[in-house]
Amino acid sequence: MTRIRHEPVAPTRTQWLAPGSDIDAHRHDDHQIVYAARGVLAITTDVGTWIAPATRAIWVPAGTVHAHHAHGALDLRLVGLPATDNPLGLDAPTVLTAGPLLRELILAYTGDPEEDSPERRRLLAVLLDQLAASPQQPVHLPAPTDTRLKRVCDVLRADPGDQRTLTALSREAGASTRTLSRLFMSDLGMTFPQWRTQLRLYHALVLLAEDVPVTTVAHQCGWSSASAFIDVFRRAYGDTPGRHRPRERRASAAPTVQTRRPRRLRPGVDR
Repeated sequence: MTRIRHEPVAPTRTQWLAPGSDIDAHRHDDHQIVYAARGVLAITTDVGTWIAPATRAIWVPAGTVHAHHAHGALDLRLVGLPATDNPLGLDAPTVLTAGPLLRELILAYTGDPEEDSPERRRLLAVLLDQLAASPQQPVHLPAPTDTRLKRVCDVLRADPGDQRTLTALSREAGASTRTLSRLFMSDLGMTFPQWRTQLRLYHALVLLAEDVPVTTVAHQCGWSSASAFIDVFRRAYGDTPGRHRPRERRASAAPTVQTRRPRRLRPGVDR
């Protein structure tokens, strides 16, 4: 039996994780905001996986047993909050939009977690206000419990680009298409196409964090064209897939060099 590590106080800190690194299953008595300033973070519980790039933060309620996995080099920012303070009123992990202001607040607050001052407390108050106003995002990939459904999901996890219909996949599960359709709704809370799209988006974020080109990601994840993939990705995450590749993020962050055009001399005035 796997032992679950218990950490009474959820830490506020910055932590670097190498690509593919894990933080084993653990729980805190406090709530925690988890944010990846770089890379893609996956948090897994016994009911599924939540995944977040740098435009998202994950709310982890107190007492939730969860594990972390790093896709790409991960700059992990953790903000611990007392269990008595739940500004979101949520009792399950939730992915939230991390707009520019919220991202900067998290980075500033985790930059010097040992300091305790009135300024820092005011910073946290603004951070919580922004967090409470952040829209929730459906970036949760639920895990099946039914063995027949699990067979189908395992096939698609192994190859998210698999184009087979649910009828064709039902032969793998030993169940009818109607039964599997019902199980997707009752066990996972979404239709088969919705779950498969969510899986493909999850896998796309992983590949992008590994700096795989967008066109390659689109085909490996089952989209017929890069443009179709970009459209679905933008609607799900609010920006283009290329912004999540480390190479393009580094390029967009690089300072631009301003060049001045030479001033033309005016006859009789400039010498």
